[in-house]
Amino acid sequence: MEAEPFHITNQMFESAPVEMPSRSGAERRVLDDRRRNPPARFGLQRRAQSNFRRHFLRGLRRFAVLLTADLGSFYIMRELVRAVREGGVLGETVAGQVQGVVPTGILNGWQFAAALFVGLLVLGSYGAGDRRRGAKRLFLACALATALPLWMTIWTRGVELVALQYGVTATVVWLGLLAERRLLESVIRQVRPRPSDTLTTLFVGPSEACRATAATPAFAVDSEYRPIGFVDTHIPPSRNALGHIVDFARVLHETAAEAIVVCGYLGDEPFRDVVDAALTSGCKVLSVPRSVSVAGVEPHLVWRREQALVELTTPTLRGGQMLAKRVVDLVGATIALILAGPVMLFVAMLVRFDSPGPVLFRQNRVGRGGRLFKIFKFRTMVAGAEERRDELLERSIYPDRRLFKVIGDPRLTHIGGWLRRTSLDEFPQLFNVLKGEMSLVGPRPPIPSEVELYEAHHYARFDVKPGITGPWQVNGRNRVTDFDHIVALETRYIRDWSLWSDLEILLLTLPAVLRRKGAF
Repeated sequence: MEAEPFHITNQMFESAPVEMPSRSGAERRVLDDRRRNPPARFGLQRRAQSNFRRHFLRGLRRFAVLLTADLGSFYIMRELVRAVREGGVLGETVAGQVQGVVPTGILNGWQFAAALFVGLLVLGSYGAGDRRRGAKRLFLACALATALPLWMTIWTRGVELVALQYGVTATVVWLGLLAERRLLESVIRQVRPRPSDTLTTLFVGPSEACRATAATPAFAVDSEYRPIGFVDTHIPPSRNALGHIVDFARVLHETAAEAIVVCGYLGDEPFRDVVDAALTSGCKVLSVPRSVSVAGVEPHLVWRREQALVELTTPTLRGGQMLAKRVVDLVGATIALILAGPVMLFVAMLVRFDSPGPVLFRQNRVGRGGRLFKIFKFRTMVAGAEERRDELLERSIYPDRRLFKVIGDPRLTHIGGWLRRTSLDEFPQLFNVLKGEMSLVGPRPPIPSEVELYEAHHYARFDVKPGITGPWQVNGRNRVTDFDHIVALETRYIRDWSLWSDLEILLLTLPAVLRRKGAF
C-alpha cells in the first residue's frame, strides 16, 4: 500500500534510549522467525519490478528534459554568435574579430550538437543528483564536444588559431549550458515545489541519526525524496518509529518505500539484512558515508545538494539490464521456436502415439517473487505420475528433499527417458519465455513443496525469472547433488549477471546436452 505523505518534525525523530550493543535471545528468536518466513521476501521481490520500472521512467524523463534543454541552449548560443558575427549587433569591428576567432561553420548545427550530446553522455551529465549540473563536469563535456569537430582543422589552420577557437567555443557553449542547467533547476523548483514523482523514503537507524539526516537539504521539501518515517535500532524503539529493525522487511513491504537511507551506525548483520531486503524490493539504497563490506554490493558516492551519500547497488539486473535481458529473451525464443518448430512437431507426434495422455505436461512451479506459473514440457511420464512422487522419494539420487530425481524412474514412457537425456522435453518452455514467466537463462524453477523446505538465503534465487538453462545445467546437472552448491552457483550468476554471461551459458548448454553428462 502507498504511504500517506507527511512532513518531518522533531517529534517524528525524537530521542530514544541508548542502543543495546547486542541482540537479546528473544530478539534473535524473533529475527530468526522472520528470516524463515517467505511471504515477506516474496512481497518485496514482487514489488521490485514495479520499482525498477518507476526508477527507469524517472531516469528517462530526466534524460529527455535535459537533452531538450541542452539542444535549446546550444541553438540559442549559436544564434547569439551569429547575431554578433554576421548581424553586426555589436558593430562591424566586433563582428570582424568574432569572425576571425569563431568563423562560419565552427558551430555547424547538428554536427556540433551531436558532438555535444556525446560529450555530455560520456561525462555522465545526464545522471541523477548534483553531477548533472556540476560546472566542472559540464565544462569537460563541452571541451570534449568542441575538440571533436576541431581536430581535423589543426592540420589546415595551425595549432595556435585552432587552440584559440577551441577555447572560445568551449567556453561559450559551457556558459550557455551552465546557465541553462541552473535556470532549469530554478524553474522546476518554482513550478513543482513538491514533485509528484518523488521517491517515498524510509530512514533506518538510531532515531537521532535519522532526524539529523532527514533535516539535510538532500531531503528537503523540494527534493526528489519524500520521507515517510523511520525504523529504529534502539530497544525499545521510539514511539514514533514505524517499527524496530527486526521488523524492517514488514515495514518496507507495508509502506511500499522506494528509497532507503541508512543513518548512523548499524552492526554488520542488521546492515546486511537491511540492504538485502531493500535491494530485493528494487529500492534505491543510500547511506551516510560509512564502511561498506557486504558481499555483492557496490557502493557509489553521490551528492545531493552538497550532502555526500553512498548509494548501494547490486552490480546486476537493474532496470535497463532487465529490459535488455527481456529483449534478448523475446528475440531468442522467437528464433528458437521458428528453427525448432519442425523438431517440436515431430516430438509431439511421438509423444502422442507413444502412450495415452496429453502431449504437453503442465506443472505448477515457483517463479520470480514466489509467483506460481504453469511450466510447459513434453510429457515424458505416464498419466497420473505426479501422484506417485511421494512413494519414490527414497529412491531419489539427491540426499536433500529439496531436489528430486530417480534413476530408472518407473513412471517414464517408452521415449520419456530419451527425451529427458536429449533435453528435447524442455523445448515447450520457450512459450513460457514468450509469456514472460521464464527467461532463456536463469535458476531452475522448483515445485511448491520443495520451496516449503527452503531457508532464508535460498530465496535469493527468486530475485530473477527462472530459466530454461542456467549455471546448474552447464555445470553437470544431476552430477551436482548439493543443494547449497546449486544455490551458490545461481546466486553468483545473479550477482555477476551480464548479457555475455547469458550468451556464454547458452553456448555451453549445447555441448553439455550433447555430452549428456549427468543427464538421465
